[in-house]
Amino acid sequence: MPSTFGPSVPSDSRELSRHFTSYSGVDIRAVINGEPVGQLQALSYAVQREKAPIYVMGRVDPLSFSRGKRGIAGTMISLLLDQHLILDTAFANTNFVADNDEIYPGQTGNLNNSLNTDDLSGVSPGAGGTGIANFNPGDLGDNFTAIAPWYVDQVPPFDIVVIAANEYGKAATMRIYGVEILNEGSGFSIDDIVIENQMTYVCRTILPWRSLGSWDLSAPGGQFVPV
Repeated sequence: MPSTFGPSVPSDSRELSRHFTSYSGVDIRAVINGEPVGQLQALSYAVQREKAPIYVMGRVDPLSFSRGKRGIAGTMISLLLDQHLILDTAFANTNFVADNDEIYPGQTGNLNNSLNTDDLSGVSPGAGGTGIANFNPGDLGDNFTAIAPWYVDQVPPFDIVVIAANEYGKAATMRIYGVEILNEGSGFSIDDIVIENQMTYVCRTILPWRSLGSWDLSAPGGQFVPV
């Protein structure tokens, strides 16, 4: 018997669930700088823009609103596992240009020996812990060094791609472009079951959630049909 509500209304509960799509945190995965990350626990963002009322004499209400600069910022929260969310995974092979007068981290010695602090001798100004570097105006290569970042604020700008796919076969994505890390913080105590690492960031722009398509669930191993 045909539906009295028209052809656009789903005919069974499964199609109804696929028609009105929702996602939860367990359906979402994040890809940072092209690398999937597994320890990301939360990702948030906020968009703000300056808007000011325009007043003139003799009127108590504003005539209009002037639009100004826009700023996008957010936070990333990850679990402390055996690797850092940014430095040891997505940017393990990425370098930045550092001044030779900066304090570089020394080469770590035997990490299995907690009594060994000889690696602290390598922490000194100059590339590789060689002491204060003199500026050479004749060759800039002698004054700067390409080295792996040891703080998250030294990481070059990167993109975050968020993918959501639920059990009904629907998929969606959002993207955060030009992310720059501002702050990082963590802590641990006797009462902590898990240890969190929190970072705040700013970015250039955000692509809101868009539908990617759905899988054909009529047969095992159904094909994905993009929008």
